[in-house]
Amino acid sequence: MNLVLIFIFPLVLSATEKDESAYDSLSTESKSRFAMLDDVRILANGLLQLGHGLKDFVHKTKGQINEIFQKLNFFDKSVIDLSEQTNEIREKEEELKETTSRLQVNNEELKNISRKIHSQVENLLQDKIQLQAKVGSLEEKLFQITQGTTEGQESKEISSLKNFVEQQDLNIRRILKVVQEQHMQLDHQNIQIKDLEDKLSPSDFQESAKSVLAIRRSRTGSLYLSNSTDGMLEQNDSRDCNDIYNRGERSSGIYTIRPNGSMAFDVYCEITEDNANTVIQRRIDGSVDFNQTWETYLNGFGELTGEFWLGLEKIHAISQQADYMLHIELQDWKENWQFAEYMFILGNQDTSYALQLSQVSGNIPSGLPEQKELPFSTNDRNSGDLKCPAERFSGGWWNTACSGTNLNGKYMKQKPRTKLDRRRGQGIYWKSEKGRLYSLKSTKIMLYRMDLDSFE
Repeated sequence: MNLVLIFIFPLVLSATEKDESAYDSLSTESKSRFAMLDDVRILANGLLQLGHGLKDFVHKTKGQINEIFQKLNFFDKSVIDLSEQTNEIREKEEELKETTSRLQVNNEELKNISRKIHSQVENLLQDKIQLQAKVGSLEEKLFQITQGTTEGQESKEISSLKNFVEQQDLNIRRILKVVQEQHMQLDHQNIQIKDLEDKLSPSDFQESAKSVLAIRRSRTGSLYLSNSTDGMLEQNDSRDCNDIYNRGERSSGIYTIRPNGSMAFDVYCEITEDNANTVIQRRIDGSVDFNQTWETYLNGFGELTGEFWLGLEKIHAISQQADYMLHIELQDWKENWQFAEYMFILGNQDTSYALQLSQVSGNIPSGLPEQKELPFSTNDRNSGDLKCPAERFSGGWWNTACSGTNLNGKYMKQKPRTKLDRRRGQGIYWKSEKGRLYSLKSTKIMLYRMDLDSFE
């Protein structure tokens, strides 16, 4: 630009000087002289316009060069960011490899523990068979005792052996539960290992790098490309929520099941990291009236996402296809949670769905009699010998006392304040045989399968 001005300036100055001399000697110059001065002026104006055009061009070129430098700087920064994210992905890949190695070691340890427990269970089962044979012989001796052919010392031996057999049965149940938990942990570990192996696959690593690059390109004005895949979950008939879990579902919610020999129906599955529970009853806020008839309790009522009773027919259909644990969760008005777990047998409609229980674990005393048939009753059908006043009975339950445990009673918005409210059956309660009456804010009853198919 400076060179152009240096070139133009002498021409303009020369033209100006000529103009001034022309005007000074105008009276003495000829017409041809004026013609030459006009040509010089035209030339000077043209050169000035050319200079202005060149100046504008230089300014525009400078602006474009600055924009190019800015884009180059932004591109350099994007490349640096991409490099950093690539390094982070590689570090995470190394961490995932280490985690996978640890999980594989833990998996081997769990398999060894499971083999040992399996061996112990087999030994215990053999002991149980031997004990059952001894019990048979002892029963014969007991019969002889009743006939007066044996002495009192043998009866003491029989009672001690019976106690020993009962203790062994209890130990076997506990070990079977531990075995189930170990198998559930093994399944969970295997799922984690598969997930980690999928994450460590080269295709996933390349896909992550492509995604980062696509984001960078979108910021610099290039095309943004993304790939998505749609998968469909294979729907199979599931017997219960445990099958839903084994199918790969990991979110609690409503699912359709079809127990053996039953029509399909919806249930609410509460799914944890280790297993899935089939919820058969929930009380939380009193939004559903549980003081229903026998027919309603037979078919079920309420909303599966809120308060509900699944239905005696459905509960019976689930419980008849495998061995299940009955899990009861209780919340008091101080937000404390307790639970009780039972092994159980549920009869059919001919027995009024009589329930037999044997408590296995829990942090609260049992609120239901054990080793005793408990028929189900409602306000319009009393299936047992219990005669309770109408104002002291609400909802359907396996009642054993007029003021005993009832998790389907009338819901109270607050803890009952007076003894009169408790006597009238106002609220939902849990009461052990020799304990006090627990007033409850919410309850939940669930079933989960004792999946011991691998030991058959």
